[in-house]
Amino acid sequence: MPRFSIVIPCYNAANTLVKTLDSIQAQTFSDWEIICVDDGSTDLTTDLIADAAKRDNRIKLAYNLRKGPSEARNLGAQHLSSGDIIAFCDADDIWAPEKLADLAGAFDDTKTHGAFGKIAFFVSDPQTARVFSTVPTGPLSIDRLLGENPVCTMSNLSIRKTCFVQTGGFDPSIVHNEDLEWLIRVVGQGMQIIGLDTFHTWYRTNPTGLSADLGAMQAGRRRALDTAKNLGFSATKRSQAVHLRYLARRALRLGLARRVAFGFAIAGLLQSPSGFLTPPRRGALTFIGALGNLVLPRRLSHALFSQ
Repeated sequence: MPRFSIVIPCYNAANTLVKTLDSIQAQTFSDWEIICVDDGSTDLTTDLIADAAKRDNRIKLAYNLRKGPSEARNLGAQHLSSGDIIAFCDADDIWAPEKLADLAGAFDDTKTHGAFGKIAFFVSDPQTARVFSTVPTGPLSIDRLLGENPVCTMSNLSIRKTCFVQTGGFDPSIVHNEDLEWLIRVVGQGMQIIGLDTFHTWYRTNPTGLSADLGAMQAGRRRALDTAKNLGFSATKRSQAVHLRYLARRALRLGLARRVAFGFAIAGLLQSPSGFLTPPRRGALTFIGALGNLVLPRRLSHALFSQ
């Protein structure tokens, strides 16, 4: 039985999957299995997985046709995995070599139910990453999650299998922010998820992907807010301001209409000036960027904010 079961939902990922698998096979901690759950790819994704499985018997291919990434993660984590710890990874992200070794040490503490690290955002070349996440002190709280989710991506989250099963897994009816809604249930059930102040994951950003759909993001957030409310938690003005700051930053990166980012920034300041502006490195710079975006030439705005 491996220590880690790594679940990778796959759909037409032939252009990126090999580098993802290579980064896992390069881990300094080798007690793992990979479960690739294909959602009906029409490119060479399944061929690549099958070839990799022939060379490394820790890699497995499963099918879950046309059911989406949440169902794929649920199938892999709940029913196909044999490890004690589930580590999620997307088919276009890349792991740092020491990630699993770092996590193994964290999970030696029986009080730790889940863990995540720091990530770097990139478009095509990980070495060009200029934006990096930070890790908060102390376990995750629902209030923090309702502001800005520090886990950032499922490729950055590992959890004990028993805990994942206890939560019931992801809600497949949520198109975006399904990870946030699930994390709220995890924390709401008293499980402890900690951040590790070490670099774990390169996250590939896609300006035309689902994470670029602010409408879907807002709809998913409403579902997450309902879940939090059912658990007895409501978003504070401070957490709402932090979330609006996040939307302003996303609007700048996506190059949306000039007033979109500025509108989010003003709404955030009206909710909670201190919440929006703290820390100044994020808050003040976001407001300055949203304000400057109103008058800067499009090409300059793209150069400044697209990464």
